[in-house]
Amino acid sequence: MKIFLKLLISAVCLLAGFCALANELDDASRAGTVKTVYGPLKATGPRGERVLKVGDNVAVGDQVVVAPDGAASIVMRDGTTIVLGANAQFEVRTFAFDARTQQGSILFALLKGSMRMITGIIGKVSPDSVRIKTPTTTIGVLGTDFIVTADPDAP
Repeated sequence: MKIFLKLLISAVCLLAGFCALANELDDASRAGTVKTVYGPLKATGPRGERVLKVGDNVAVGDQVVVAPDGAASIVMRDGTTIVLGANAQFEVRTFAFDARTQQGSILFALLKGSMRMITGIIGKVSPDSVRIKTPTTTIGVLGTDFIVTADPDAP
């Protein structure tokens, strides 16, 4: 009985270690977190297609699609806040942030719709490390709060 109990305890500890590692890896891939959602919000990316809700992680490579009557906000790990309007399509192409050095880089793509961005630590410490790509141009960030609209049908 003692041997069985020791094996059971060892198995539980091993499983707990794997669970902690899985949570750590998930946190490492997290670029941001969904803070508000109005209407359906979907993401397509390395983890497949999924419906997003408040508290869900957004990772590099995720394309977020807002419903025609929806809106959403995402807060990145450096504090950058993204507010997406109705019918927006937004992609996290690059996001790297080291909280110890407060250095990083951002490349977002606004494929369609409107987006308001309030820069976080990366934009304040190193504004030239923040870029927003739209179907017609790439924007460098000089301010800390701005709005961008992308119309993929525009010439």
